[in-house]
Amino acid sequence: MTVPPPPEPGGVLGRPLRRREDRRLLMGQGRFLDDIAAPPGCLHAVFVRSPHPHARIGGIDSEAARGVAGVVAVLTAHDLNALVAPLRMAPPIEGLLPMEMPVLPVETARLVGDPVALVLAETRIAAEDAAELVQVDWDPLPAVASIAQAKAAAALVDPAVPGNRVSHQHFATPGLDAAFARADRVVETHFGQHRQTHVPMEPRGVLAIWDAGREHLTMRVGTQAPHPYRSALAARLGLKEFQITVDSPEMGGGFGQKIIPLREDFCLAAAARLLNRPVRWRETRGENLTAAMMAREEIVSTRAAVSADGRLLGLACAIEADFGAWSFFPANYMARVVAMILPGPYRVKEYGYDVQVWLTNKCPAGPMRAPMAVTSWIMEGTMDSVARELHLDPLEVRRINSIADADLPWITATGERYDALTPRATLDAAAEMLGYATLRAQQAQSHETLLGIGLCTVVESTTYGSAFYRSAGIPGSGHEVATIRVEPSGAVIASCGLMGSGQGYETTLAQAAAAGLGAAFDDLVIQIGNSDIAPYGMGSRGSRGAAAGGGALYMAGQRLKAKVLAIAAAMLDLNSADGLDLREGRVLRQVEGAWSETGLTLAQVARTAHLDPLRLPPGMEPGLHTVLAFDPPAMTYSNSTHACAVEIEPATGALRILRYVVAEDSGTRINPLVVEGQTHGATAMGLSGAMMEHAAYGEDGQALAGSFMDYALARAADLPDFTLSHHDTPSPRTPAGIKGMAEGGTMGGIGALMNAVNDALAQAGAHLESQPATPARIWAALQAAKDNA
Repeated sequence: MTVPPPPEPGGVLGRPLRRREDRRLLMGQGRFLDDIAAPPGCLHAVFVRSPHPHARIGGIDSEAARGVAGVVAVLTAHDLNALVAPLRMAPPIEGLLPMEMPVLPVETARLVGDPVALVLAETRIAAEDAAELVQVDWDPLPAVASIAQAKAAAALVDPAVPGNRVSHQHFATPGLDAAFARADRVVETHFGQHRQTHVPMEPRGVLAIWDAGREHLTMRVGTQAPHPYRSALAARLGLKEFQITVDSPEMGGGFGQKIIPLREDFCLAAAARLLNRPVRWRETRGENLTAAMMAREEIVSTRAAVSADGRLLGLACAIEADFGAWSFFPANYMARVVAMILPGPYRVKEYGYDVQVWLTNKCPAGPMRAPMAVTSWIMEGTMDSVARELHLDPLEVRRINSIADADLPWITATGERYDALTPRATLDAAAEMLGYATLRAQQAQSHETLLGIGLCTVVESTTYGSAFYRSAGIPGSGHEVATIRVEPSGAVIASCGLMGSGQGYETTLAQAAAAGLGAAFDDLVIQIGNSDIAPYGMGSRGSRGAAAGGGALYMAGQRLKAKVLAIAAAMLDLNSADGLDLREGRVLRQVEGAWSETGLTLAQVARTAHLDPLRLPPGMEPGLHTVLAFDPPAMTYSNSTHACAVEIEPATGALRILRYVVAEDSGTRINPLVVEGQTHGATAMGLSGAMMEHAAYGEDGQALAGSFMDYALARAADLPDFTLSHHDTPSPRTPAGIKGMAEGGTMGGIGALMNAVNDALAQAGAHLESQPATPARIWAALQAAKDNA
């Protein structure tokens, strides 16, 4: 499919319009799940969860719980597993072992928070009281609480996974060994990223309604991917997809945690069907922090083969990931993307990786905003290590290795194609904005505090077309479907398979559709989130919303515009639509190079198409509607450079960010205000994770961060102002040149912050190999350097 180029400047695409949805949200008129009134007869659900990281389930006694007033049922695995098929994760990927997960564990709980029973009552309070009375005969087992313990294999998390290693893949270019053999220096660097969780402002929740007469299930649930969510439910519940409606209301954040139905969702659906009553559940904050889904825990080492002037000759990395106890996604998925794109913005022709994924008795891992978040820190931290080892300037080492315009299109060592990147331009722009040279001069002077400078150039993988899933061996598709119809009044209704969780889709997708069609922005509305209304699409994930969803709507608009103009030509008694265009809902005609009004509007054309079809050109069907499917490239890439200056107080380890700048290439920006907001939010998330957040576990596997007293989040006062500049290059492979960009800020925030911290610590001979960069850990690193001096 040929993709159209960007439209001429001045149209709705690229306008910094205020988000439509903000008015109702700021006025408290949004409609979230808890704003939906409970239907008559609705039951409230509370889960009984394991207090142990690993334990046999000897028996469950629910007699006392069932005696609480208002309790209707207490369901266990024996009740629900008969209604919900297990999830078998076994894609045909070499080195990946299959795993199977029942909706509730039968014999063994594998983590703190593992659900083992479901209490249903007339009120939430009654359900909570009854859950406290459910007695489980626990037989604690040895727990696997770390990758090191998993490797020791003294205990197995899953009996079907010998040695606890669920996935192992490796790759190397043929010339890698030779590159290391001719290197002047081999620089080894170690990285540790800690476990985090998504922390959406609104935890998960479900309202399940079973209509026995129609044999139809309605799920009111915040999900980023309504159609894949529905397909998963249908497959495991033994229903056809037309028997399920997924209706997603406003969603207070998702970040990857709300893509697929998790075990609680299936339990609610099965319970509603079993009892023939509506059932609702609202996750508590403690459940969300410990038992929903987690991410990020990886141990990585790199070996860089370099010449004396700092040029990269070859790169090898070893990645070990902690996957938790169960498999919601293929275990190789996130770690593979990290390894695949790790060389980032640099000319690395010889490259190899070894990726191992381990099971532990922790909350399962899944995608979280920027599943490949650690990538840029690894690569940029490696560049800093090269500079330190060779006594070179870190900025200059980056410059001599950076992919330049003349190198494009660049094919990476893993076969990825870069065709519209500007890493050298964003690097130079960020360094200038930060005042790099001035800061280096200040750093050379003696200070009571330690000044650090961090640079991080990001190459962000986005879109994830079907070819990506095929090459990864993962079943699935990356296409998106758009529908647009024009009503007789000229009102335009557009839809696609995405669902927003704060991205501003009602605005940006409307801009894309309006730009393609030529409609006035105010005459067009986006309808998303309901599986009965929206066309089947793959949902919001992986920074694909703009390029896949927006791109499909832009192309659908252009297709429908062709019909509008053909009708307009007939109404104007012209032989063809050549020289006609539709802009802002008005039909224009070009005569001798100048555009002029014809007096026709989209509303008039629509009225004719719907209500006076005998005036249509011969053979044309009545109405104005179109459906278009777009499968984007396997990957498209955007890029940015984050740079920051930090100050560390040696006596306390206190860290302060002095300045933070971002130079980014986001392709064609549909809405500059939304792009800026996404960059701010993603960067804040990266900084918060690198500085504070930690889903900690004890050596015994006990979860230690079950509330915001233990799981710290950055507040506004902890974050700097962000200064942004744009260096946009449209993608030649996507409609209108659109790129994804909503996750790169997370990657850049982590890398820039950690590199700045280590740049400061290097002045005292200290180094922090792993996150988070809390004052206590920074202080400990400084003390260790003193002790070793």
